[in-house]
Amino acid sequence: MSDLRVPVYIPSVGRERYGWAACAAAALALAALSDLAPHRLWGVIAAVGYGLAAVTASRALAVAGAVLLPLGVLVSAGLAQLEVAVVERSGQLLAATGSPYLSAPTAVADFNPYLPGMALFGLLPGDSRWWMGAVFVGALVAVGGAGRSRGTVWLIACPVVALPLCVGGTDLPVVGLMCLGLWLAGRGRSWQAGLVLGAVAALKWTAWPALPVVVALLAVRHGARPAARFAAVALGTASVAVTPFVLADPAGFHANVVAFPLGLGTTASPAASPLPGHLLAAYVPGGAVIALSLLAVSALLLAASLFVRPPLTVLAAADRLALGLGLAMSLMPATRFGYLVYPLVLWALPRCVPPASGRPGYLADRRASAAGASSTVSTRAMRDSIGRSLARDWRRGQVGSFSVQWARLTRTMGVGSPRDS
Repeated sequence: MSDLRVPVYIPSVGRERYGWAACAAAALALAALSDLAPHRLWGVIAAVGYGLAAVTASRALAVAGAVLLPLGVLVSAGLAQLEVAVVERSGQLLAATGSPYLSAPTAVADFNPYLPGMALFGLLPGDSRWWMGAVFVGALVAVGGAGRSRGTVWLIACPVVALPLCVGGTDLPVVGLMCLGLWLAGRGRSWQAGLVLGAVAALKWTAWPALPVVVALLAVRHGARPAARFAAVALGTASVAVTPFVLADPAGFHANVVAFPLGLGTTASPAASPLPGHLLAAYVPGGAVIALSLLAVSALLLAASLFVRPPLTVLAAADRLALGLGLAMSLMPATRFGYLVYPLVLWALPRCVPPASGRPGYLADRRASAAGASSTVSTRAMRDSIGRSLARDWRRGQVGSFSVQWARLTRTMGVGSPRDS
């Protein structure tokens, strides 16, 4: 079964203009309602960019007005979310002390809730937002070429993605590399996918659910050996990047990377959007335990689904991962709406990848998936029929007929199998 692209619906010019107008309204609403200066400034500038895009139906104007211009203005003004300062300070700490963490953080700004790899963005020259945005866009280009797809440009310019690109969300490089890892796994490049997802697993905990999903995808499409190779490379890469910092300061690592993001430390996380997990933790006695229990149950259900019904295509794997992360972001005691960029990008990016001459597709066409499923069912029925004939001929001692049926059975092995690519 080859990975063919899902046809992407491209809106008409009129509908595209309505879309940009809706984005302009969302940006203006954010500018009016947010109490964060970077968000307000982005909302004002982006609203103008979206408005011009609505008038001209120009995607280039939308990207320039909602991403490039506000990012340049915010960087020049030194305005950013707290995450930017945390990443850059962690890079400075890593260079000065060999660890990106403070051993005894007290104030919110002292905590670094990211895994050690995120500190690399703070080591690079200039504002870390340029580097995090470059990694995200670079992942889009690697997957299918950002410049050739209306859908991909829409994804980059939409407020849910453009805002964190400009104000400094750390989630975009993570989800971009997760999509790249899925794409590599879909092409059977198990060790390359392991390197990418192992590296991204050293950035943030939110990348770890991608590992079992990709193992299941590789196992069902390419067999146990590539799946095991991927797991070994990914876990080895992440372990090499993370373990030394855990061993150097276990208490500091736990306080920063485990207790603080889960809302279990003495200092409350500022991530407090009114999603179910936070509402339970804030207003229900024992709500934090309830939310974490529901989070664990959802993780177990996702893991069970990989055994019961493993994803046969990259599209199915991305959708499964989007569902799992969407549930996780909703049930975490310390959470924010910005985390929903994970399910959005995982769901949307595969569907935005354009056809490209000479390049395998990112995901399976719905008709190809249906045909593959029908082929698999037909093959199973053929194998069952031949198996019954084999048993009958063996009981009757008809060796010649048995040999013929056995040859037929071996020829059908792999026909219509998800491993064929």
